[in-house]
Amino acid sequence: MNDIKNRLKSLAERLESAFSILLLEPKRTKLADLEKISQKPDFWDNSDEAQELMQKLVALKNIIEDWDKITDRINNLAGLVELTSDEDEAFIQEARLELEAVETKFEEMEFLLLFKDKYDPENAIISISAGSGGVDAQDWAEMLLTMYLKFAEIRGYKATVLHNTAGDEAGIKSASIEISGNYAYGNLKSEHGVHRLVRISPYDADKARHTSFALIEVVPEIKTEDYKLDESELRIDVFRSGGHGGQSVNTTDSAVRLTHIPTGITATCQNERSQLQNKELALKVLISKLAVLEEKKHNEELAKIKGEKVSPEWGNQIRSYVLQPYTLAKDHRTNVETADVQAVLAGKIDLFIEGYLKAASK
Repeated sequence: MNDIKNRLKSLAERLESAFSILLLEPKRTKLADLEKISQKPDFWDNSDEAQELMQKLVALKNIIEDWDKITDRINNLAGLVELTSDEDEAFIQEARLELEAVETKFEEMEFLLLFKDKYDPENAIISISAGSGGVDAQDWAEMLLTMYLKFAEIRGYKATVLHNTAGDEAGIKSASIEISGNYAYGNLKSEHGVHRLVRISPYDADKARHTSFALIEVVPEIKTEDYKLDESELRIDVFRSGGHGGQSVNTTDSAVRLTHIPTGITATCQNERSQLQNKELALKVLISKLAVLEEKKHNEELAKIKGEKVSPEWGNQIRSYVLQPYTLAKDHRTNVETADVQAVLAGKIDLFIEGYLKAASK
């Protein structure tokens, strides 16, 4: 019985530490405010804003309910243990089973506390660009696109392909996707950087081993109204969509590319049939990139003041995927690795996400 009491004491201490981070009472107040707004007669007049608010409401409600439930389970079990005799073997066995279940659930919830950045709860926008390696790199870029789409499917996230530029012979030159869901950016920010593939090339008649690179950029989706943009600084280009599709997607100049002239940052969207819709989506991507750039510059200035050396992210090889002569996927920032590369390419990247978040929290 003593080991059960010690484990419960440890859980209670971790629970107290979690509450110091969670600040549940302000969350309860926020939830009450959102529920009042959702009950207004004109709430659904703007369906997009209503759906966004409901998504926040449900997420907040789930967080509060989950922590209330786990707190009750820990307190109830601790109370029963204190009232039960050490000779009650039947109860001790049941208590151990309940304690193991509570510990497992608590660890899952404790993991969410690793999401500390202000943009972690937001949707994510992923840009994929083929690097050096010719047609192999373009094929590699498409493999990564598939990996993230499968990851989104596994997680229950919504994935929208914003643009997809086909490669010359195979694969893609570039693509961008929006991943919508709770903590999508918090999970996927770990993917930002250069990804390296080593394999026997299916495009080489000599079956030689090739190394290919692709750049992954991940930014949180920033709300348009939260960022002031001077539209006189934009260049707008329209062109015919080159992606797979039908009818007006490929037969009219519906695709839109926005260029922010001062920075040279671009955003392209060709997913929608309407030029106006594509412009709105491209603007959302561009604003997200610009907001992240501004924050990065701010952080770099702070780092200079503190005397820290700022390491550029562009060109950093964060992860390698080896398919021949052995199989290994390894993250070079955390040393997390697995031999099951096919599972990783099928979207099972949680081990790398968890490793990155735990390392960053330290």
